[in-house]
Amino acid sequence: MTGLPQFWLVRHGETAWSLTRQHTGRSDIPLTKGGEEAAQRLGERLSARPFSQIWSSPSQRARRTGELAGFSRRIAIVDDLAEWDYGAYEGRTTKEILADRPDWMLFRDGCPQGETPDDIAARADRVVERLRASTSDILIFSSAHILRVLAARWLGLPAAAGALLILDTASISILGYEHNDAERVIRGWNLA
Repeated sequence: MTGLPQFWLVRHGETAWSLTRQHTGRSDIPLTKGGEEAAQRLGERLSARPFSQIWSSPSQRARRTGELAGFSRRIAIVDDLAEWDYGAYEGRTTKEILADRPDWMLFRDGCPQGETPDDIAARADRVVERLRASTSDILIFSSAHILRVLAARWLGLPAAAGALLILDTASISILGYEHNDAERVIRGWNLA
């Protein structure tokens, strides 16, 4: 423990599309029964920590995860935490996309009619700026790809580095500092 703030990132619980590995950006897919149960279990792990703020993406899957984890009265919606806009690739699997476009990589190419890596990096940078201004712990509920880019940008890396960071549903990751607020680190990643 450093005495410096920590920023806890929670990927939402399981949805029907996360099970089938379909890209779920702006489609508002609900949690499955298993996703709801996992979200409730998250509450046991998170309830003892004194978070000054609780943020969520606008999606019901993220917001509901936060509610079931016990934070329904404190959740503030932060639009910049919305999942990547997959545009024409919404609802498609990577395997399907690669059949049409074999060299495609989300974190390098973005999506036609959706967001580019620069677009999502700009949103992540605005969140990083807000986190850097905080002197206390913040809890964030959102989706995999925006959280992966957020972590990359926290470390000063390009959005494409998010491709190196995998996130399971209902997992917890922690961003923070080492010795001082100039040394940004990942303190925990994809903790199930």
